[in-house]
Amino acid sequence: MEANGVQQSEITTVADSAAMADAAVKYLINCAQRAIKQRGVFRVAISGGSTPVRFYERLSDVSVYSRIQWERVHIFWVDERCVPPSSEASNFGLATETFLLDIPIPGENIHRVTGELQNYANAVDEYEHIIRAVFKITKGQIPKFDLVILGMGSDGHIGSILPNTYALFDTDDIVSAVYRMNGDYNRITLTVPVMKESRRILILVRGENKAQIVADVFRTTPDPVRYPVHALWPVLHKIRWLIDRRAAAKL
Repeated sequence: MEANGVQQSEITTVADSAAMADAAVKYLINCAQRAIKQRGVFRVAISGGSTPVRFYERLSDVSVYSRIQWERVHIFWVDERCVPPSSEASNFGLATETFLLDIPIPGENIHRVTGELQNYANAVDEYEHIIRAVFKITKGQIPKFDLVILGMGSDGHIGSILPNTYALFDTDDIVSAVYRMNGDYNRITLTVPVMKESRRILILVRGENKAQIVADVFRTTPDPVRYPVHALWPVLHKIRWLIDRRAAAKL
């Protein structure tokens, strides 16, 4: 594999979604236990989509969630579609269906994006206010998550940092709105500076439809405008990739 510096990150190829879920669970538990031991709290931002479903379902298993002190965990979302939490398109809804109702986490430690608000600027401001309150930071400071969990789209997007959208260039805010003109949902997302500031980043990539983008992202000169995931290249040492065999087929 002719790499573009990606070898500075940790790349693990797994057999299938079940193996990916097992590896992701192990990594999450390790990060949580370490953060709680060192700082007394674990703050994680999770993503939606189909890729992490098996991973989230594993978290609902008592043999897994019993290894984490959930009263010391705060869950946030990397991004959210501007829909009600009851919508099938809601990332919060996905987490609720797969594991949130099973784990013993205090309700006040779950910090969702209010995507149902008609005024997206208000939703952005509200989410930013929540983040600043939990992290005890002021305007101009960037929160330091212990772990940010991402997927990668077939166009190289991460969170809702999509190619050629304003959010890609938003370095002043910690939360940004993404407006879609093609009939897709508008979205709210954490910005690139927040992702880069995280102590650890876990990127899950699954499926044969991701094989070409994985090859392109790993081999081409970093170009965040074309492939937003390349915006994370300055912090490759923080990144752990879990890629299934089908997605890694062209490496």
